[in-house]
Amino acid sequence: MLRPDTDYDGEAFTEDLSGSSVAGSRFLECTFQRCDLSELRAPRSRFAETSLYAVHGASVDLAESSWIDCLVQGARLGAVALSGAELTRVRFEGCKIDFLNLRGARLRDVAFVDCQLVEADFAEAVLTGVSFAGSRLVSPDFTRGTFKDVDLTGADLAGPRGVAGLRGATISALQLIDLGPALADELGLTIAD
Repeated sequence: MLRPDTDYDGEAFTEDLSGSSVAGSRFLECTFQRCDLSELRAPRSRFAETSLYAVHGASVDLAESSWIDCLVQGARLGAVALSGAELTRVRFEGCKIDFLNLRGARLRDVAFVDCQLVEADFAEAVLTGVSFAGSRLVSPDFTRGTFKDVDLTGADLAGPRGVAGLRGATISALQLIDLGPALADELGLTIAD
C-alpha cells in the first residue's frame, strides 16, 4: 500500500491504487501503468522523471503537487485537481481528461499532444512555453490567465471562457474568427449585421 510522506524511487505500479492517500510523497523515476487512480489523494506530492501510462479514474487530488520531466500517456481521467500545482517539462500525450482543474497552477514547457480536455480550468494559471498540438479544448476557462510563448495554433477551441486571459498566446487567423463571438461578449460589443 502507498503511504503519505514516503519516498518511492524507481518503482513500477500496476495495481489498483483507488482510494490511496500519498499526500506529501515523492516519486522519482517511477512508472504507473494501467492503474485505477479513482479517489487518489496526493496533494503536495512530488513527481520527477515519472511516467503514467493508460491510467484511469475520477476524483484525483493532485493539488499543489510538483511535476518535473514527466510523461502522461493515454490517460482517461475525470475531475483531476491540479490547482496550485507546478508542472515543468511535462508531456501529456493522447489523454482524455474531463474537468481538469489547473486553477492557479504554473506550467512551464508543457506539451498537450493529441489530447481532449473537457472544461479545463486555466483561471489564474501561469503558462510559459506551453503547446496544444492536435488537441481539443471544450469549454476551457482562461480567466485572468498569464500566458507567455503559449501556442494554441494546433488546438481546436470550443466554447472558451475568459478569452481576455489569452493575452500573450499565439492563435491562428481561423481561430481568431472562431473566437470573435467570445471576444465580443467579453468586451461587451454588440454585433450588427
